[in-house]
Amino acid sequence: MAALRIVLDTNVLLSGLAYPASVPGKILAAWRHGSVEVLLSPYILDELRRVLPKLTHRHGLSSTEIDDLVDMLSIQAEVIEPAAANEPRLRDLNDRPVLGTLLMALQSSAADYLVTGDKDLLVLASSYPIITPSDFWAAHGSA
Repeated sequence: MAALRIVLDTNVLLSGLAYPASVPGKILAAWRHGSVEVLLSPYILDELRRVLPKLTHRHGLSSTEIDDLVDMLSIQAEVIEPAAANEPRLRDLNDRPVLGTLLMALQSSAADYLVTGDKDLLVLASSYPIITPSDFWAAHGSA
């Protein structure tokens, strides 16, 4: 059986890095072990690079280590350009590139889910395969 292919939102990456024992941390561990394949976009990677320095108290990484980490994630993930996401129900326009990443992943490479904790994206779950980390882990955690 092929590994699940998922888009991880920045908040899941941040939580997983800061709290390795959390559900997002378990999802990142599954990625490291090859149980899931992760798709990211340059937008998600750039957002991660912008936000990680604000969380130094949690992870203790220097700016060089943050750059190395984001570079490593970009090598391990399949990086795709987001599609245009003109979804009128999307409340936070900053989430357009994240939804666009899912749309492109669905079009080009049969992604299974966008895994996110973002409530503005989760309200679209009836129309798109968007799922919380805990729901994803409950359904696929032994993958």
